[in-house]
Amino acid sequence: MQHKPTDIELIQQSLAGDQAAYAELIRRHQRFVFTLALRFAKNREDAEEIAQDCFVKAYRNLQSFQGQSKFSTWLYSIVYTTAMTHLRKKRIATDSIDDEDTFIQIEQKPSGYDSNNAENRSRSFYLNMAIEQLLPDDAAVITLFYKGEQSLEEIALALNMEANAVKVKLFRARQRLKEKLERLLKHEAKELI
Repeated sequence: MQHKPTDIELIQQSLAGDQAAYAELIRRHQRFVFTLALRFAKNREDAEEIAQDCFVKAYRNLQSFQGQSKFSTWLYSIVYTTAMTHLRKKRIATDSIDDEDTFIQIEQKPSGYDSNNAENRSRSFYLNMAIEQLLPDDAAVITLFYKGEQSLEEIALALNMEANAVKVKLFRARQRLKEKLERLLKHEAKELI
């Protein structure tokens, strides 16, 4: 059985000049980096640009990784700062939770109950749709905690916050997510949460 190198071993090999080792780090983390970038950017092209920028920044700063946290936590902090910078540069307007236009847009979207859209009825479809309606910070915390399976402490490191602040932010983000789901699914949201 072949030994699968750890992230730390791949970092050491990358710092020694092994480009294939860094390519393996990218392969391991690219899907989640892209998912997190997409939560911020809301479109595929910008998310791809953010993800690519993150891996370039990570490579350039690999020697500063101290190993006090997991590599993924360090990488996700780069995703967060890169995405925030990207959003500021593009001046993307994020809708407020109370913005009536947001709810009108949701209500006008197809319900997904006709026979041609059967695949749209899945739980993950509606969860992702609701997460997309959240503010970028809320979407990031939800994504890191549930999809990235990061602990509160790891999220705190990635977002440069205190763990207690992350706990409060996660609680509030869950509440807003629940509201979004209830608006999308009416009575069905209670079964999902």
